[in-house]
Amino acid sequence: MTEPLPWWPTRFIRASTAIGVLLPAPGQGRVVSLAVGAGRVDAEVQDGRPHQVRIGLTAFGKTDWAAITHALAAKASLTVQLLGGELPRDVEQIFKAVRLPLFPSSAREVSLDCTCPAAEVPCGHLNAVFTELVARVADDPFTVLALRGRDREALLEELKNRLISAEPLDPDDRSPALTGVMDSYFDCGPAPGLGGAAPLHGPRTAFDALLDQVPPFAITADGDDVAELLRPVYRALAGQD
Repeated sequence: MTEPLPWWPTRFIRASTAIGVLLPAPGQGRVVSLAVGAGRVDAEVQDGRPHQVRIGLTAFGKTDWAAITHALAAKASLTVQLLGGELPRDVEQIFKAVRLPLFPSSAREVSLDCTCPAAEVPCGHLNAVFTELVARVADDPFTVLALRGRDREALLEELKNRLISAEPLDPDDRSPALTGVMDSYFDCGPAPGLGGAAPLHGPRTAFDALLDQVPPFAITADGDDVAELLRPVYRALAGQD
């Protein structure tokens, strides 16, 4: 019995079938190579002779990805999951919210090419490549994002940079970003009373107040209480003599 596919490859199949770029027909030939990049899939299918197959999908530009990354970073739970290597289902809704659908909604957004002489599109070789692509998505859902222009490493790096340089949540807060104060973050300045710094002032305490708080010593010295023997020492250290 065949195991059901995870959510992401299932969603990929449904979206591709809905616009007619993936038909419920068996693939033809053996896929010997497949490379996924921004806006394209390049593959070679061996079927008696090699055929070059290309699937094109519009990749989003730098401005579009800036909006997407900003929206993702605004969702703390999504950011945690993404940085942990997981692609949550809710990511698709983030794309819709910024009016940049993750999956194509029309066949016009997709181009299909194969060097075989078959008249039908997609041909059996394209279906074979789609089947292999679905398996790639099942293994790594971030493949879907790579098709739209951002691979896993680039997206996670952008998210990390946004978190590091995030603006204050309170618009009235003019505190500098953490990256701008790292050189002096752990510098507490001159110690009070040293190097011209103003000394700290607090309530004055008796020089021997500590001796009044300690519990009675279990031993004595020639019958005298140890705490009382120590009072002259504390007086001398405090400059009371």
